[in-house]
Amino acid sequence: MIADSKRKTGDIVRYVRDLALIVLGSLLFSLCSALYAQKILIPMDLKQADHLKAYGIAYWALTKNIEVDWLLNYRGGSFMLDGVALLATECRVRGVTFEEISGAEAAQIYSEVGAENTNMDAVRLEKAPKIAVYVPPNFLPWDDAVTLAMEYAEIPYDKVWDDEVMQDKLLKYDWIHLHHEDFTGQYGKFYATYGTAPWYIEQQVMYEKKAKELGFKKVSELKRVVAHKIKEYIASGGFMFAMCSATDTYDIALASENTDICDVMYDGDPPDPGAQKKLDFSQCLAFENFTLEMNPLRYEYSDIDIPPSDMVATLDPETDYFTLFEFSAKYDPVPTMLTQNHANIIRGFLGQTTNFKKSLIKKTMTILAEKEGTEEVRYIHGNLGRGTFTFYGGHDPEDYQHQVGDPPTDLKLHKNSPGYRLILNNILFPAAKKKQQKT
Repeated sequence: MIADSKRKTGDIVRYVRDLALIVLGSLLFSLCSALYAQKILIPMDLKQADHLKAYGIAYWALTKNIEVDWLLNYRGGSFMLDGVALLATECRVRGVTFEEISGAEAAQIYSEVGAENTNMDAVRLEKAPKIAVYVPPNFLPWDDAVTLAMEYAEIPYDKVWDDEVMQDKLLKYDWIHLHHEDFTGQYGKFYATYGTAPWYIEQQVMYEKKAKELGFKKVSELKRVVAHKIKEYIASGGFMFAMCSATDTYDIALASENTDICDVMYDGDPPDPGAQKKLDFSQCLAFENFTLEMNPLRYEYSDIDIPPSDMVATLDPETDYFTLFEFSAKYDPVPTMLTQNHANIIRGFLGQTTNFKKSLIKKTMTILAEKEGTEEVRYIHGNLGRGTFTFYGGHDPEDYQHQVGDPPTDLKLHKNSPGYRLILNNILFPAAKKKQQKT
């Protein structure tokens, strides 16, 4: 009897103990679930203290396997992230405005974003894209708006040039930016102004040496092959972004593969007098039916550019603006991502290539921004094979008329720049979950 009583008592104790463990486990699970449900919202409207570094936070979070949702058209294209303490600390360190919200508040925001009657959507960013910048060895980060933006936002990138392209090393990268290169082999057509400058002579010597190392007689011949290699990279699933002269000269190089458009001071012999008729526009990504500028002393490549670079003195920075188009977040998420901003009217800025003439843009292209009431298009996007490319006119969104030798733009003074935000949209774009890209 005593043994039975002890056995029953032991059973009761074990039962109570197990029950207590179950209750405690449930409480811990509930507590963890509640903590996990906490979210961090990084607003991208006018309440954001530093829009540019906010993109860097989103990129950094992806490298730490922290989930990031891009809330398209919600408060300027805000980011929703898991409520990790380390993330909040990083936001404070970088000076990025953030809001800690509950799971219920986050659910309410997701409900608003997903409602059928709103032009909003949530796109999951999966992984930090591996980034390359196509630049010559003597490049300076502050002379290119894209590298300047990445340096400020603390987004890492690798530098590649002709060797890496020719060796097909671009396939290691998700996204490539073309530093404002002249793919026609005319050294930016700076000869008339800077032909005797030491930096210009040094550049020409360096480019010619590299062409010979890689088995080409002329720089223009190498650059055409490089342009085709980049085209193959895009078609295989890569993302390419270019600004200023790297936009139109890229297409001109592709179109002129069967002719010589360079004059004697650029490649040692005169151009083909029938070059214009020999252009193959079917090779181009974005433009067609353009007319080359064959004057070697004129700082212009073709009539793609509006306005021509030798007419910039007539422009007024106080009245030079362009407008972003609005797209359907739920049905056109790609152009929507590329145009996320806290402003839809953006201050203009010049470059060797400032704008693109609308009548010369292929019908397959998506126009993202233009100067209303004119032929001037500023920002375009297109698809090639499994990849995409985006062209953005102008040199520096916060330096209206950048000149050779000008001091670098201090982005600490422009941390809420709408023009620079368009650049950083492109850098995060490849991180988007593939199945949610509906275009």
